[in-house]
This record gives sequence, C-alpha cells and structure tokens, in this order.
Amino acid sequence: MSGGWSAWPAPAKLNLFLRITGRRDDGYHELQTVFRLLDWGDTIRLRPRADGRIERQGESLPGVAAADDLAVRAAKLLQQEAKFAQGADIIVEKRIPAGGGFGGGSSDAATVLCALDRLWGLDLGEDRLAALGLSLGADVPVFVRGRTAWAEGVGERLQPLDLPPAWYLLVDPGVHVPTAGLFRAPDLTRNAAPAKMADFVAGTVLDNAFEPVLRRLEPAVEAAFDALAQVGQPRLTGSGGGCFVEFADRAGADAALARLPRGLRAWVAAGVARSPLRAALAGP
Repeated sequence: MSGGWSAWPAPAKLNLFLRITGRRDDGYHELQTVFRLLDWGDTIRLRPRADGRIERQGESLPGVAAADDLAVRAAKLLQQEAKFAQGADIIVEKRIPAGGGFGGGSSDAATVLCALDRLWGLDLGEDRLAALGLSLGADVPVFVRGRTAWAEGVGERLQPLDLPPAWYLLVDPGVHVPTAGLFRAPDLTRNAAPAKMADFVAGTVLDNAFEPVLRRLEPAVEAAFDALAQVGQPRLTGSGGGCFVEFADRAGADAALARLPRGLRAWVAAGVARSPLRAALAGP
C-alpha cells in the first residue's frame, strides 16, 4: 500500500494453560498462564497525518464503534502520553476472530503503540509502552514485549520462556461469552493451587479454569472439543471459545486439520519465540 501507508503485523496468541489463583483487593483476579505467540494474526496499516486527528478507515470491525476500538484508543493514548501533535489514519485488517481468546484486540493495540512510537519518532521504550498497554488491557503488555512468556498477576508480570517448536490446530466455534459473566459462574475455580514452571515444562499443567464453564454453557465449544479429541488433546485458549491441539510438526497439524468435520472454522499456525511485530520493528 502506497501513499504514506505502512503495514505492521498484530500476531495472535494462545494461553497454553490458565489458572485463577486468587482475588486481589481491587477486585481483579490473580492469574497464571503461558502466552504463546503465533506466526499468524491481523495486519495494522498506519499513515501519519499532520492535523492531529486519529481516524479509523474502513469497516473491518462491524459493530465496534471507532471510539471503542482498542487500536484507536491506543493511538490516542500514545498521542496524549507523548503530548504529540501529529495524528494517524488506521486500517485494521482482521483475521483473528473477536472474542475467541486469541488476543486480537490486545494485539492490535500493542501494534499501534509500537508502530506509531516508531513512525512518530517518539522512542518511548518498551517498558513505557508496556505500561501504557496495561491500561488498555491485561494482555497488551505481552504483545508489546513480543516474546512467549510465563505470566502472573493479571497477566502483566512476564518472564520470557523458551519453548520447543510447535504447530497448533486452531478452531473458532464462533461464540463470544463476556469474560465478566464467566467470572460469575458458580463452577469457576477461583482459588487453584499455583502452578510451578517446572511442572508446565514437564507437560503436567495444561488446564484452563474457563474450560469446564464454557463447555457447559456453549454447545459449540463442547462440539469443537469433541471434534479435536479425535486428533489430539484439546485445550481452551484464554476466556474465549477458541480451542486448539498442539503438534510437534507442521505435517501432523495439517493431517489433523484434514480429519476435522466440515463446517468447523479451523486452521494451522506455528508458535514463535519472537513476535512478528518485533521482527518488523527490528527491520531487515
């Protein structure tokens, strides 16, 4: 795309496990999870403008007002934080399904923060951008930092984690249950024993606190789990309806994809140690 536009990746993520270990005084829950970044996701197109306005172009997010779009909010927050006079046009090319637990909105916001920091010449630094991202959503900092990580707190305390190569068969059942409603579910485990990183690395920690709740509430999620159980061990990502099976190689993931029933929205993506956004910011 010419005319002053540049394109930036906004990768998806998976939660390889997710536990709720308690509740804080401010009402937020203490979590443990591993964020695995993927080589697949949205694309954010940006064009600086001199008049200071932040404008979303196109209709890639039906039903989401520009004022509520995390990408727009991120641009305005960065502009305000830096006291910067320029603005930007934003196009969000969506591939990540909304509400699936794949982190689309958070990743879009992180990409806008990092890319506009570069395009506007601000150079605020990763730590400051991650702090700004946290005010937009708990998942935004991991996308700003761009590394697969062990996470605690509300998801903002991150420790980079080296994992072996893996490919993932992803399924989007197409359901979107508000997270606040899930947290009110009576069968949600809110006080799980904290996991140890060594147990996760050994493969004994794979649970997601929201899985039994969503499988009970949403027949489409239960059906997706039933289908994936025929090709591997299905898991839920985040608090959305998206689920996945992990494979050691691409051939195994592709073969499993071919065995799924028709009608499921399913695809294959690779896990990455370094975010495609970080690679794009680093340049050739």
